[in-house]
Amino acid sequence: MGPSTQHFYDGMSESYHLIYEDWKHTVSSQGQFWDRWIRSRLNRPGSSKIRLLDASCGIGTQSLGLARHGFDVTATDLSPDSVARAKREAETMGVSIQFGTADFRTLDQDVAGTFDVVFSADNAVPHLLTDEDLLNACRQFYNKCVPGGMVIITIRDYDSLIRERPRATQPRILDQGKRIVFQVWDWSKDGSTYTTRQFILQDQLESWKTESYAAVYRAVQRSELNSFLQQAGFQRVEWVMPEESGFYQPIVTAAKS
Repeated sequence: MGPSTQHFYDGMSESYHLIYEDWKHTVSSQGQFWDRWIRSRLNRPGSSKIRLLDASCGIGTQSLGLARHGFDVTATDLSPDSVARAKREAETMGVSIQFGTADFRTLDQDVAGTFDVVFSADNAVPHLLTDEDLLNACRQFYNKCVPGGMVIITIRDYDSLIRERPRATQPRILDQGKRIVFQVWDWSKDGSTYTTRQFILQDQLESWKTESYAAVYRAVQRSELNSFLQQAGFQRVEWVMPEESGFYQPIVTAAKS
């Protein structure tokens, strides 16, 4: 993860909501989902406020909804432009969140305090391409958890995707045909990484506006992430697949004893 990843999200910061059919509805529905999910798995009194670090907050898709549900949210991201957008959205929605710019690999330096939950959704962790960076990030997540806390990560189902190596996602046609969103994937020869190019096409009356943004991901398999989390000190690593959770990506959780 480096300048290219930051450039990807900085570039998309004002358009990121367009990849959703209705981003504000997604904020609301994900807030409800994660509120139930976290409270059902974290052993905390019902009246206690849960301290959560969203370490890849983007424009606030999860942080905003969780703050609405009473979580004490600190939200950070590698992309300063995305964080600035998330701040504006929080002000508009009237929710209180502590924002900052931070890297997964330097959370100890970048973020004060510890948290009941360290959280990273929407396939952000696979931007880390090397074993060293992935292990370092997991150690940082561990250090930021209180004893009895947990880490929650969602990523794509790479165990399946490595076998299939899809070349593109199915285009989604939104706004009654006025917006089209899809990705093109260029896989490395060994299938360990791929470059995603995100396309957003919008009907501008007399012509179509096309935006595209590129970033590199590592196809992190479940056994690999399990190993990094365990080496970092986490216990009880658990995967829940979409057909069981109802969330669109696999969810991995792990506990700090």
